[in-house]
Amino acid sequence: MSFRNRTVICGANGLVNLSVPIRQGRNQRTPFKEIEISYHENWQLNHWRGIVSCYGKAPFFDYYRFELEKLFNERHICLFDFNLAILEWLKKVLNFPAEIIIAGSEKINDYKQFVEDISNKWLPKNFQQDGEIVRYAQVFEDRIGFQPNVSVLDMLFNLGPMSGDLFQL
Repeated sequence: MSFRNRTVICGANGLVNLSVPIRQGRNQRTPFKEIEISYHENWQLNHWRGIVSCYGKAPFFDYYRFELEKLFNERHICLFDFNLAILEWLKKVLNFPAEIIIAGSEKINDYKQFVEDISNKWLPKNFQQDGEIVRYAQVFEDRIGFQPNVSVLDMLFNLGPMSGDLFQL
């Protein structure tokens, strides 16, 4: 019950959940790095259509459209690899200076004293309850109100390159 294989975006009628199906279900006892994505259904096309439907009229959608669509068309075997590809793309487009370090690598020991583990801070049951809200104009805000803590895609499509300014250290 985490956001490892899901995200939430804003649609005209409210929040839309996007979930990447995984092989062998969610109750498996497998290390995250080894969890495989299921391609029995065409979830990539469904996710892309949902993103286009929700953000096609957002001010910066066309600015990021082709690179993001390319990401959604790649067929990663493992969920970890798909998530890492998304993080690397976001790091690039947000011009985010942080280094992505994989837990279990030798480098992680150098950073443990400086880094707080917030991997379970936001869960699907409580993601909108965080008191720290970064406000910006959203596509459907006039219909459904401002929706905090949704996918970073929401901020990116609405603010464009200025999104990275909100993440400055």
